[in-house]
Amino acid sequence: MTGRTQLIPGHWRRPLAALVLLHAVILIAYWHSAWGMAMIWARSDTYAHGFVVPIISLWLVWRQRAVLAPMVPRPGRLAWLLMAGAAALWLAGDLVAVNAATQLALVTLIVLSVPAVCGWRVARALAFPLGFLFFAVPIGDFLLPRLMEWTADFTVMALRASGIPVYREGLQFIVPSGAWSVVEACSGIRYLIASVTVGCLFAYLSYQGTRKRMVFMVVAILVPLVANWVRAYLIVMLGHLSGNTIATGVDHLVYGWLFFGIVIGVMFLIGARWVDPAPSASQAMVPAGRVEGSIPKGTPWLALVLAFSVVLAPHGLLAAMDLGTQAKPVQLVAPVVAAPWHATAMPPSHWLPAFEHASDTLDMGLTDGQNQPLGLHVSYYRQQDYQRKLVSSESVLVKSQDPVWARVASGSVNARLQGRPLRVASAVLRQHAPGTVADAQRLLAWRFYWVRGTFTASDYAGKIQGALGRISGWGDDGAHIVIYTPLSDAKESEIDASARLQSYLDSQGDALVAALEQTRGRD
Repeated sequence: MTGRTQLIPGHWRRPLAALVLLHAVILIAYWHSAWGMAMIWARSDTYAHGFVVPIISLWLVWRQRAVLAPMVPRPGRLAWLLMAGAAALWLAGDLVAVNAATQLALVTLIVLSVPAVCGWRVARALAFPLGFLFFAVPIGDFLLPRLMEWTADFTVMALRASGIPVYREGLQFIVPSGAWSVVEACSGIRYLIASVTVGCLFAYLSYQGTRKRMVFMVVAILVPLVANWVRAYLIVMLGHLSGNTIATGVDHLVYGWLFFGIVIGVMFLIGARWVDPAPSASQAMVPAGRVEGSIPKGTPWLALVLAFSVVLAPHGLLAAMDLGTQAKPVQLVAPVVAAPWHATAMPPSHWLPAFEHASDTLDMGLTDGQNQPLGLHVSYYRQQDYQRKLVSSESVLVKSQDPVWARVASGSVNARLQGRPLRVASAVLRQHAPGTVADAQRLLAWRFYWVRGTFTASDYAGKIQGALGRISGWGDDGAHIVIYTPLSDAKESEIDASARLQSYLDSQGDALVAALEQTRGRD
């Protein structure tokens, strides 16, 4: 009917249909990545906001409909190259089963499909709604160790400034009223991600100037960090002053969220004082009927065919690639123990690293010529996927909430294996025990990977070597190796214990390598 504004302008119908179809193909082709992302939203309070991010982005796009209506969508050529890069990122991430890479690549493909079909001018008009979609990607866990360290630093400093004596080992500390530890929930990552996500949306909707938006975003980052430090200090103080009757159980979390909610609420109330007026309707609207030009009918569909080629290319490469992955079950071969070392009936400790979903594991104990004990743990991986993978952030020496063991120090040291230098990850572990800290068993552990026939302690190098192994046909076999030795007492020098671990590598390194190679090639 004449005189009635069309919901979708005629020149937008074909490009919009092509864009919707392309999004559907992307989600179907990369369903595993999309489903994995949704499962993280469902099980993690930190990333639960991911469910509403796409809805908010669609609403933000709808708000721009008056600006978009007169634009004529024209495919952007450079978008194909960028989409190819995102597809390559997904392929690389899938080869090494890195969720963050594949999920980031998926969202990037969805975002780039807009300029690929509708052009860069349309994409610029939708820059924030499209960019906001990246908040749906559950990335941020890499910040946990640093945030936990900062929380522990501030809490201990504030307690000592309050006149309370504190004994600290790593993320564990003891005050006269009891022992406390900084775990993942104390890191403040939930508060930080929530504040940045909501703060970014608030700044976009409330301010027109870039400077105001950037200042508010800096505040949105700093406030939750400092608020979390103060929260941790207040919780310990409440527990200490109440004789551990409050702020130690469920109310620990309640007080945390209540305090955070108040602080963030105050932050937004203050930010609201400088809100800019929204553009008037006359500024936003373009006279009806003024369309910039026309576009050939077949252009959106040609752009769609090109996009399909880019989107589906990684799956074709995976299907054609000879990954060389063995399907036979793993039977780990125990290294042959040569003199002066001797195998023992039991490992020197009941501790086991928290490595998950290994294809097979090996635990054995040894002693050297002076009857000094040492333990060897090997977790072997084959046919790796997103659940069973050699390099994973969830595979750690000790879980932060382990009721028996705690990691009290960590770092890296220079070692040697088969005459070649090897940088290994080092950690001191302490057992929770009644009595004084000195009564608890302590272990010095060295950790490193064996992948594609080489050794490394670097997660990044391990991932790269794993991808190269699959591409080259070597296979995806790999092993997580830990050697450890008890510290005879709390005062024993780690240098002496390190020398014992290095002595094992010098004497038994060849046998360890031979056992791994035999496991890989065993029929």
